Amino acid sequence: MTTIVFVSVVFIVTYVALSFQKEKRARVVWVGMALFAAYNFFLARDPYWADLLQPLRDVNWNVIGIFIGSLLVAETFTFSMVPARLAEGLIKKARTVGLAIVLMAALAGFLSAFVENVATVLILAPIAVEMARRLKVSPAPFLISVAISSNLQGTATLIGDPPSMILAGHYSLSFNDFFVLQGKPSIFFAVEVGAIASLIVLYFMFRKYKEPVGEPRHVEVRSWTPSYFLCGMIVALAISPLFDPEFKFLAGAICLAFGAAAKLWEWKHTYEQTTFSYTRETLKRIDWDTTLFLIGIFMFVGVLERAGVVERIADLIQGMAGSNLFAGFNIILWFSLLVSAFVDNVPYISAMLPVTTVLAERMGSFTYLLPFGLLIGSCLGGNITPIGAAANIVAVGYLAKIGCKVSFGEFVKIGLPFTLAATVAGGAFTWLVWG
Repeated sequence: MTTIVFVSVVFIVTYVALSFQKEKRARVVWVGMALFAAYNFFLARDPYWADLLQPLRDVNWNVIGIFIGSLLVAETFTFSMVPARLAEGLIKKARTVGLAIVLMAALAGFLSAFVENVATVLILAPIAVEMARRLKVSPAPFLISVAISSNLQGTATLIGDPPSMILAGHYSLSFNDFFVLQGKPSIFFAVEVGAIASLIVLYFMFRKYKEPVGEPRHVEVRSWTPSYFLCGMIVALAISPLFDPEFKFLAGAICLAFGAAAKLWEWKHTYEQTTFSYTRETLKRIDWDTTLFLIGIFMFVGVLERAGVVERIADLIQGMAGSNLFAGFNIILWFSLLVSAFVDNVPYISAMLPVTTVLAERMGSFTYLLPFGLLIGSCLGGNITPIGAAANIVAVGYLAKIGCKVSFGEFVKIGLPFTLAATVAGGAFTWLVWG
């Protein structure tokens, strides 16, 4: 068996396993890496593995730092109750339940541009459920809308979602590049165009809920200081390209520094614990599974590139699209949407980013058209089904715990039109600007 065949088989098996073992995805990826190492040690003797540190060099540690640091800041921001206070203010402005659902989804999107998607769902879920109970309506539309809107807007910024971080790492994009890149409107504006279209769809879906909202439960803010940490981190990321234009280390260092500062503040002001016990609790709450998963994925993709799998996938797509850039863009956009509706988008986008680079060079398109199409499709596809994204799984699980079971079809009735509207609008914007 040749190396490219073995690597391809392991990749396919690992990818399928990830769709069934979402809670153990780090272990799945590392088992795949162990198989690569064993194969090369006993059979292939690939020079790539002669240097034991090479897989570690394939990891973009800057992205890992951004992920962990922004997660710590977001956790403290959530604890401050500021997001819940924002939700209360929006609900007061809603005249009807239908409008309240749309505004809640809009807030979820805004928060998810800076806070991890699952955290956004957990922040807004109790508020949505309480409102639904008071109005004697099902909480399902509220939570489904919150989940899918958070998935959409997490794509908009560097710190919103791991796929955006992976894109930034692959092309050395700064925080500012998500807004303006090469003098053109970047992915942030494509996502916002999609968000507007999807919120219009939600409004028409829920306009039948004409009951008055009433007065929401008052939320007390514990402290506004975590908001300053979040804003400070964003400002620091915005100016970091002046000192690290190649996106090598500074963004990750900034996020880790602000994360540590936020946790130090939280310990000083909210806990009566020793430094050791609080540090231990903080380390336990870090999402180590996703962190190890991301590290493993970077190594995994390094193996795929060296084995020639990336070139083969590019050959396959180019065989379908030919030299037609519009066809290539739509194949990547809509195929990514379909795949990500059922399986994890992180390994998919990690494997496909090198493919889009090769395709862009072959088609004579040295813009970010194909990578942006990949990001939009792979991130929005998860909104179609209840198993397509972690935020969806958490939302459906939360509803089940309170006795509100959501069927696959019920979720798709909301997720599919939302996703199609956002994808068509965001994709069209991307083509017009970058095509």
